[in-house]
Amino acid sequence: MNASISPLTFTTPLGLTAHAKAEEFRQHHYHSDKAKQVYLNTLAVYAVEVYLKYREFETDWEHSDSYDPIMQGLMNVADLLVSDYGKLECRYVLPKAEVVEIPEEVWTERIGYVAVQLNESLREAKLLGFVDSVTTKELPLNQLRSLEELPAHISQFQRLRSQPTSINLSKWIQNSFDTGWQTLEALFDSPPSGLAFNFRQSPATNIERGKLLKLEQAGQQVALLVGLIPTQQSEIDISIEVYALGTQAKLPPHLQLILFDETGTSVMQAEAGGSESLEFQFSGEPGESFGVKVTLGDVSITENFII
Repeated sequence: MNASISPLTFTTPLGLTAHAKAEEFRQHHYHSDKAKQVYLNTLAVYAVEVYLKYREFETDWEHSDSYDPIMQGLMNVADLLVSDYGKLECRYVLPKAEVVEIPEEVWTERIGYVAVQLNESLREAKLLGFVDSVTTKELPLNQLRSLEELPAHISQFQRLRSQPTSINLSKWIQNSFDTGWQTLEALFDSPPSGLAFNFRQSPATNIERGKLLKLEQAGQQVALLVGLIPTQQSEIDISIEVYALGTQAKLPPHLQLILFDETGTSVMQAEAGGSESLEFQFSGEPGESFGVKVTLGDVSITENFII
């Protein structure tokens, strides 16, 4: 391979391997426009894969939509999965073009969009640059970020993915709940009458969900309960409660419930001391985040939330 790289661009030949793969995919599509689209998309993805391997990133093209003939037929897609980071969209640019076309159907679930210029003979591809995100079908090439910045841009997503996943409570209000969060009826054989979730005595849209927490090393199971009451002031009243489960009449005496803000600073803390539940009540605004930690001895479980 005689690829060449400069701080601003990367050029690679498109030899037999690239064209054989493009032809293989083209054969799945009988409509000439779709067949041409798939062929050129494949060459663009191939070129970006060569570049990423040059930069020592692992790729997984076979698990990308652009590798699947069915998805090729349904969408105008040229994605490439970068292992452990996410998908790059690889959009071809024909000679003399001043814009790169990016269909609206690929405007989401991408960590970036790379413009790949194909020469007239389709024997060479040049990566021109990239953008983080798009909101228009035609992006002027002079708005591309330098290709030199792409490796660092990709790498930041590993750091983002290493951060704890937050439960989005705003989605709960839209009746979309995260896996593991159950109704109280499903969590308890008979929901205890002493549960909270009625502060400010609001009769309106109370939202209640619970999750089983297994403090396995301590040999204990408890329920973490979250209650939401939207208010007219755009705030959301929130109740966090830990409740004894099963045959346990009371929580373990030394079990602690800790609430911390988005900086990780503890703002509320309580110890069971033989009670059947612990509860915090507070209000928050959309966009704010907080965390809840349940600890017992050396065992702790943390749940992170964003309102």
